[in-house]
Amino acid sequence: MKSRKLSRTRRRATMFGAATASVVAGAALLPIWSAGAAVVDDPTVDAQTKATFQRLADAVFTDRTDALVSGEQGERAKPLAGSFSGDVELSSGTARSEDSTLSSLEERKDKLAEAGEKYSKATTTVTLDATRVKGRTAKAAVTETTTLTYARTSGGAPSTTGFQARHELTFKADRQGNWRLTDIRDTGQGGLAVNTLSKPALVRGATASDTMPNAPRAATTRWAAAVPKTGTAYDYKAMAAYAEKYWNVYNKDYPDYSGHGAGGDCTNFVSQSLKAGGWKHVPGYVYDYTKWFGNADIQSDSFVGVNEWSWFAQNSKRTTPLANVFQLEVGDVLQMDFDRDGSKDHTMIVTYKRGGVPYVTYHSNNTLRRSVASLVALYPNAYYYAYRT
Repeated sequence: MKSRKLSRTRRRATMFGAATASVVAGAALLPIWSAGAAVVDDPTVDAQTKATFQRLADAVFTDRTDALVSGEQGERAKPLAGSFSGDVELSSGTARSEDSTLSSLEERKDKLAEAGEKYSKATTTVTLDATRVKGRTAKAAVTETTTLTYARTSGGAPSTTGFQARHELTFKADRQGNWRLTDIRDTGQGGLAVNTLSKPALVRGATASDTMPNAPRAATTRWAAAVPKTGTAYDYKAMAAYAEKYWNVYNKDYPDYSGHGAGGDCTNFVSQSLKAGGWKHVPGYVYDYTKWFGNADIQSDSFVGVNEWSWFAQNSKRTTPLANVFQLEVGDVLQMDFDRDGSKDHTMIVTYKRGGVPYVTYHSNNTLRRSVASLVALYPNAYYYAYRT
């Protein structure tokens, strides 16, 4: 909010005395920003201002989510963020950028609908995690939590999908102490939230040696012949239950690798889920990709690394490749290489399947029961790798 004004004797907008110069002449010498307006000290960000930052962030991400929703909720005449004015509001540049973002998300909605993915309603909430202020710039770290309701679910398909995403918003104060939202940036590992246009994080430079086989790529065509699971060595329901319990929280029995690069927490999370379903440790040297182990104190690279997990899974014969991503069943694992450079970037586990469509749960962005159909629709050029566990 606005902070106190300077005293009259300290104002930059000081008129020359009428005895020595005319009002017109004096006004001509004023800085443009100060003419007719009072100037404030570097403004402070009090609790009320922080609350307004949070409400504006909530409006921005609600607008983005609503752009993906069919029906009345997705047809609001005016964006919520556009109703802010005065002490805290969008800058003109951010307003234009958000208009473009909403248009792109409207196009995404149509693309998802073509793949059979429609949302009938959604809820988005934003929490303010931290605020840093330096001079006339404030940076607000926020966490967005969104739930989308699938339209016309039938045959036992899940009713909702949800995700969490972290963002940093930059506000700048003008000379009168009014704050303008000038930049919105996704932070941490991610770029996989359905309402973001950011590109997913990539893992660089991890390629297989002669003893570390590359997994065969899986096709993404719909209505592939089913490949039911026949083994009973593992408890697949326990794997799914673990993943859905911890999809938006972190088990304190393991470290959290969110924001640590090289894929973030996604593979660590999937390894925990597999362990909950019966995968046993193979102890040894942490850099040996034929070993696999993880707890609160130590984890092998194959437990937490995207590509390293793939190498262990194949060398150990704990997985077999599937020809098509739609053949995945509960407890199976899906990986993606977004830029097709040979290094896999993301790991997910299937926790639900209905109507021939697998639904994956993952960390970085934390996501519950996202349909594989939506991933294929939005990332048609990625390479996919499907593992039967």
